[in-house]
Amino acid sequence: MGRENPPGAAFDTGSNAQPMLDLIASENLTLRYIFLTHTHDDHIADLPRLAATGAEVWASELEPAPHPGAKTFQENAHFHLGELSIKTLFTWGHSPGQTSFYITGLAWPLAIVGDSLFAGSMGGGLVSYEIQLRNNRQKLMKLPLDTVFACGHGPLTTLKQEKKHNPFFAR
Repeated sequence: MGRENPPGAAFDTGSNAQPMLDLIASENLTLRYIFLTHTHDDHIADLPRLAATGAEVWASELEPAPHPGAKTFQENAHFHLGELSIKTLFTWGHSPGQTSFYITGLAWPLAIVGDSLFAGSMGGGLVSYEIQLRNNRQKLMKLPLDTVFACGHGPLTTLKQEKKHNPFFAR
């Protein structure tokens, strides 16, 4: 009896999901979930191709995905993927349903923050700057200090780095 391929998850697709598809194939993963931080074109442009894997597409109930069969989650929803736990945090302000995903079970906690926060910057508060700043302070800035932030644009950063150097959050 053969073993099943390990499960995987993707966060957004960008304009070209081919590198993700190549990694999924090379690591023999089964893509189980596609989580969307928000539905701006630069984050979901290649959603049909990635969703063709059969993975479930998930987006915030405040900003459903424009994809047939996509599912929605509420804030503080929990997903499990092997040893990983994924929790949804509504960090909207950039878009109506901007969501960050807090992941534990790795060597360090990880937050996929989309456009809620950029390294050294607040992120894009297109819908409401004030609400996004409040959400970032109340939700992202209260995560463990060793949390790695994977921003929608730009380099990885950490909560500790942002609290020390980001002019919006340094104290």
